[in-house]
Amino acid sequence: MTIDRPNDYQISLVHELRGLPQETEWVEFKQNRANEEEIGEYISALANSATVLGKVTAYMVWGVDDKEHDIVGTTFKPSTFKVGNEELENWLLRLLEPKINFHFYELTIDDKAVVLLEISAAFRTPCTI
Repeated sequence: MTIDRPNDYQISLVHELRGLPQETEWVEFKQNRANEEEIGEYISALANSATVLGKVTAYMVWGVDDKEHDIVGTTFKPSTFKVGNEELENWLLRLLEPKINFHFYELTIDDKAVVLLEISAAFRTPCTI
């Protein structure tokens, strides 16, 4: 279940994640890299790591430099990304086992495109793709 929150919440969350000293087992930064299988593997790994570390949620953020955590923008747009004729989100939902909740948020921060992927921690059994 995804909770609808105002964009200000997600923007604030991106800034909070950027404040971490480095990427963690539950937070990953990318610029433009958007391969569907790799995204599925990241969702699975981050969901499992969140569970092991006692986190409720894990995150993947496109448009943030993974070294300095500066906002650099991204060309990745999950709402238009297709795998064959299937929307990315549907494709991922179909292949992830067991099903877990995740949601892509397309944001604009400092006039740059940023995508926040919020991933619920795995529940009961590890997530695989």
